[in-house]
Amino acid sequence: MTLRRSATALAASAVLCAAAAPTAFADSPAPSAAALPSGLYGKTDPKYDGVWRQSLALIAQDANGVRPAAKAVDWLTGQQCADGGFASFRADATKPCGEKDLMDTNATAAAVQALSALGGHDAAVKKGAGWLKSVAGKDGGWSYNPGGASDANSTSVVIGALAAAGEPTAKAKKVLVSLSIPCDAKEGGGGFAYQPDKKSGKLYANADATGAAVLGTLGAGLAPRPGGKDAGGTGCLNASTPAQTAHNGATYLAGATAGKAYLKSAMPGADDQPDYGNTADAVTALGADGLTAQAKQPLAWLEQHTAAWARQSGPAAYAQLIFAARANGADPHDFGGADLVKQLNATGPAPAASAKAPDSKQDSDSTSISIWWIVGIGLVAGVGIGFLLSKRGRKRQV
Repeated sequence: MTLRRSATALAASAVLCAAAAPTAFADSPAPSAAALPSGLYGKTDPKYDGVWRQSLALIAQDANGVRPAAKAVDWLTGQQCADGGFASFRADATKPCGEKDLMDTNATAAAVQALSALGGHDAAVKKGAGWLKSVAGKDGGWSYNPGGASDANSTSVVIGALAAAGEPTAKAKKVLVSLSIPCDAKEGGGGFAYQPDKKSGKLYANADATGAAVLGTLGAGLAPRPGGKDAGGTGCLNASTPAQTAHNGATYLAGATAGKAYLKSAMPGADDQPDYGNTADAVTALGADGLTAQAKQPLAWLEQHTAAWARQSGPAAYAQLIFAARANGADPHDFGGADLVKQLNATGPAPAASAKAPDSKQDSDSTSISIWWIVGIGLVAGVGIGFLLSKRGRKRQV
């Protein structure tokens, strides 16, 4: 995401992180139809998540054999600034990018992944990857806005973009490993922190950041296929490699979703409630790591409880659910009786065509790109949070 990070929350916070997807923005008034670009997916104000939600929509369509409308792709390519970066949204793309067009790593990484998946946009992908490399932190990771401290969500979605562009990612994966929590920790063993605590420097497990980091340490993008069976089972390992830390992150998510089947989101002053976007990102991460058996219960919960959330939240939410289904070998055309692909298509311009079978062109975890998120209401709300945005810190979440 929503990468993990829910994209809807991202929009709400104006920054990600997660994604995965954030939901508060869906309640904001929709601008008039005349004010929205005809090629844009979604009907809500795109100020904070236009590029993110467009990118997730195109990635999800491509992964299911749908050829997007030309104007939908043209809208995305038209958002790119001359130096290769993308802002969340530029109302007038005919003008050169200026100081007010704040390019961010999450929008850029999601767009790079989308354009790479679609094919035929090598120059835009190369420029986007070049901009991302130019704004990397000294440690080799990324923050939502260039110049900040590296965070798990942003670093993960950028890894997916660089992998799609054929760029090395080993140094960035080490940043994620540094944010993983040892198995013997009193709390959160195996999980990932969004960032070290600013006061104490300690790491606190965050489910949104963990969902994103699992994909990042696997070198996967936002729309991964099911991973091979995880030989490590559900035991936390003494990790020495990115793949092993990914395994540990997945086992943390398996524990977090066991029994109750979904992750909870506690907004300041509000009662705990289901976090649909982060749950979808967690299910995607479980599938990508090969823990599909542990993903069955939360995936079934998503099938039964997310219809209203997806309708309200729009294209990024539909994409997150499609990614969750895809990573676990489920059919997004029959997700609890709903055709997620058809519903996603209905949020924007009619697709140019649909292939008989998805994944008609080469598609691998290293070239496709939820999570996530992705990203979080925390940056704006002051709560540390989790994929268009996570974009975009995040709230501590177990």
